[in-house]
Amino acid sequence: MSDKPAEDSSSTPEVPDEVWEQFVRANEQAAPKEPSARARMVTDRLRQQEARGELPEGWRTGPARQERKRGRAVGKALGVLLAVAVAVVAIKPSLLPGDPFGSGTGSGSGAADEAVETLPAETAAPTGPPQSAAAGTPTLDDPFAGSPAKRWADGEAGIVVPKAKAVGAQSAAKVEQTLELTRKLLIESNLDKATLRGETPTAALNLLDPEQDVRSELNEALSRPSKDNDPLTMFSRFDPDEIRLVGDVVKVRGRMTFKEGEHASVAVHADYTFVYPVVRTDGTTEVTRTIVRRVLDVEIPDPARYRATAGKLTVLRRDESAGNSSCDVDDGFLHPEFPSSQPTGTSPSGPTTDPYDRSKDIGDEKDCGTVSRT
Repeated sequence: MSDKPAEDSSSTPEVPDEVWEQFVRANEQAAPKEPSARARMVTDRLRQQEARGELPEGWRTGPARQERKRGRAVGKALGVLLAVAVAVVAIKPSLLPGDPFGSGTGSGSGAADEAVETLPAETAAPTGPPQSAAAGTPTLDDPFAGSPAKRWADGEAGIVVPKAKAVGAQSAAKVEQTLELTRKLLIESNLDKATLRGETPTAALNLLDPEQDVRSELNEALSRPSKDNDPLTMFSRFDPDEIRLVGDVVKVRGRMTFKEGEHASVAVHADYTFVYPVVRTDGTTEVTRTIVRRVLDVEIPDPARYRATAGKLTVLRRDESAGNSSCDVDDGFLHPEFPSSQPTGTSPSGPTTDPYDRSKDIGDEKDCGTVSRT
């Protein structure tokens, strides 16, 4: 007798024999099987032992026990992942959102170790002052804490020369020469360590045209500084008996442009701000900053048509403003003021200004004022 039911061709579609056989085999495998005699005997013995209390509690819960094992394995895996996460955060807590440990305050050495992205080189004149930086007090380990200059370039890297190209009758080579000499003058005048220590900036002076009065005026100012003849109009200098720089980094930001000059020349315009972190030489560790902005216009006139020296710079303009420096001392040095010191000399009569704001022209205002930040 066949296991296949009688077909009713009027209502049921025909099912192929091989399909029906697969269906039958699947049902036979799924159907519960009667336990063997040995299995029944073992089961009876275990039930008797359970009734007498000879089996441990929970012996029936084998699958649940396996689940517990799997749960413990998962827990161990999660524990390893948590340990790795804690180690990563310990190394770099800034990965946590919101800086819950206050690592961005800039008040300690931890802030000095933070990775700070340097701003790209300036390509256009700023339209306003830079945004305020995260609050922080400058220290020996982190002298630019709390300053927008923390993201500025270091030293010479901040003085970027634009790509030279011919302008008017001046070749690209002449443009490049004037740009490079201007850059060198800025470096020797504001970044050279000897110049900053108050020594004579010989290398900077040698870049200037001896046929021009500016060079002789600066030599006189360095020898006998006065209010009307101040070397600070060109050079950044600190009294080595009173002040020393903190570390080797001076922060710099600005830009340089050029155009055809009026004396068969290339006229270069430079506008840069230098931020100097300093400390007293008396052994104290209080750090402050002096900010110097310089606007410089130079050219190299054609010596065949003008009284000039080939390859030497003629200075057309040299303006400077110093933020956080006593303005009633005319000894040829910058004199930073420290927060813990009481103001000396006459009270400032000028307006409060932001020394980081390079969106405005320096102008001719010489009144002694105060700064809104350092």
